[in-house]
Amino acid sequence: MRRWIRGAALACALLATGATTGCTAGSTGDADARPAAPSSTAPGSRTPRSEPSRGGEGDARAAVEAAYRKWGLQPLAAPPAPPAGKPLRLRTGAGTVPVISEIPTEKKIVFLTFDDGAEKDPKFVTMMRELRIPFTMFLTDAAIRSDYGYFKKLQALGNGVQNHTLTHPDLRTLGASAQKQEICGQQSRLKDEYGTAPRLLRPPYGNWNEDTRAAAASCGLQAIVLWRESMQIKNMQYQSPTGKLKPGDIVLAHFRGPSELKGTTITEMTANLLRHIHQQGFTVAALEDYL
Repeated sequence: MRRWIRGAALACALLATGATTGCTAGSTGDADARPAAPSSTAPGSRTPRSEPSRGGEGDARAAVEAAYRKWGLQPLAAPPAPPAGKPLRLRTGAGTVPVISEIPTEKKIVFLTFDDGAEKDPKFVTMMRELRIPFTMFLTDAAIRSDYGYFKKLQALGNGVQNHTLTHPDLRTLGASAQKQEICGQQSRLKDEYGTAPRLLRPPYGNWNEDTRAAAASCGLQAIVLWRESMQIKNMQYQSPTGKLKPGDIVLAHFRGPSELKGTTITEMTANLLRHIHQQGFTVAALEDYL
């Protein structure tokens, strides 16, 4: 696995150059995700978050705000209620798998995603439990197999488990059969470990082609999810020339530790990420509530 981590870091040149986003080699671009008709929540690998009773909402919010102060942060606003109907149409039946980088919304919300799974810092679990920040995990088996249980703790907080392939290859360098093996193999592994088959795929480095879409469909996935911003160590890297967040943006971060983050822990990186979000007047919502 160490060889894989070093290879991924080298391919991204992320920490050495600061010139690219986290594993963000160019993709073939956004595809034809369309607004969806109202529908009920689709099954997936996200455990519903437990909500306080109406009488306890004030106490619960006060506890969250106290937790933010404990972590040296200004509290983010509570996210709005999820929409009654999902704003994007995902693949159903024999349809094409859409490629998504943002969620259409006018609300000042963004969606956090964490990739790979090499770092397994217990303090990150504590931080996310206390702050009640929703996020989606795109997991690679080569990175997580040493401790599947770590991500079960994060899943138990209500966070989604999604597909990031078995071994983190650049899928565009593989033929159709090999892509299917990487994607379907991880579908099976994640279902076995976490109880539900993922609905979403993130191709490593953001690289995909039409074989990727076909493989994703054949493996039962409903969308390919990319991103608009990526979190580095202290700063965010933006695709938009405005250098600012936009409503509905999907943000990429990684399960990385001090050896990859120049001495910074994942909790410190995440605190920096939350500061950027707060400073721009945004809050965080759960991606699976909108897809």
